[in-house]
Amino acid sequence: MPRTERPRAPARAWFTGPGFAPAPDPAADPAGPRLVCFGYAGGTPSVFRDWADGVGPGVTVVPVLLPGRGLRSEEAPYTEMAELARDATEALVAAGHAAPGARHVFFGHSMGALLAYEVACALRDRGLSGPRHLFVSGSRAPHLYGGPDGQDLGDDALRQLVRDLGALRPDDRVGSAYLERRLPVLRADLALCARYRWRPRRPLGCPMTAFSADRDPIALPAQVEAWRAYTAASLLHRRVRGGHFFLHGPARLPLLRELRAELTRTAEEREPSWTH
Repeated sequence: MPRTERPRAPARAWFTGPGFAPAPDPAADPAGPRLVCFGYAGGTPSVFRDWADGVGPGVTVVPVLLPGRGLRSEEAPYTEMAELARDATEALVAAGHAAPGARHVFFGHSMGALLAYEVACALRDRGLSGPRHLFVSGSRAPHLYGGPDGQDLGDDALRQLVRDLGALRPDDRVGSAYLERRLPVLRADLALCARYRWRPRRPLGCPMTAFSADRDPIALPAQVEAWRAYTAASLLHRRVRGGHFFLHGPARLPLLRELRAELTRTAEEREPSWTH
C-alpha cells in the first residue's frame, strides 16, 4: 500500500509559541547570531524558553516545534528521520533561519542532536548555509543509533524509563496527566530513533562541541566522543555532571556559557580557538 503523503505545515508552525521567533526581523542584522534548538525525544521546546537570557542580548533563540507538541498537538508525530529532517530543513529555509550569511548555530539534545546533524547535512546537500557550529548534547554518534530503544515497551515500562532517566520535572509524577499526554509522542520519537540508519557521508565542515554527562546511561562518553568523525574541523568534548537530562540541572549553566561564547565570537577570534 503506498504511503499517505503528510500534509505540509506552513513554515511558521515550526517556530510558534511563547518566546519563539517565527521569522527574522526585516530591520535586524541578517547576519546576527541565531541559535536553532532541537529538543529531545518526547520533549517540548519549553526547555529552551529562557535560553535567550542565558546566551545574552542580540542572539535570536529559535526553538524548533515538532508535530504532536504544543500548538501542533493535533498533528501526528514523525516516525521516520528522513521525512522529519527534510521538512524541518524546508521550514528553516522558508522562515529565513538559514539565509546566506546568517550566523546561525545548531544545538540538539539526544534525538535533537541527531536531527540537527541531519538538517545540517540537508542544508549542505542543497548548497545552502549550514550552521557555523554544531552543539550535540546527551547523544551518541549517528552510526550508533538504531535498534530497540524503548519504542516497544509497554506503558508501565515506558513510564518507568522516563522516571529512571530523570525526565520528569520536580512537580511531575509517574501517571500524571502531563506524562500521559506525552507518552504517544515519546513512543513515536523512540521509534524514529530505532529505525534510523546512518548512511555514509563526508564530515561536516563546521566545528562541533559535544556534551556528555557522567551519569547518562544512554550516551556514554565513548559514544559521544565518536562524534569526532563527523566534522572535518574540530570537536571539543565537554564532560559535565548529571544524568541524561542534565539540561534541567546545574550543568545547564556552563552549557549556556559555551553557547554564548561561540555565538558572540568574531570571525577573527574563531579560527585559532578551534585548532585543538
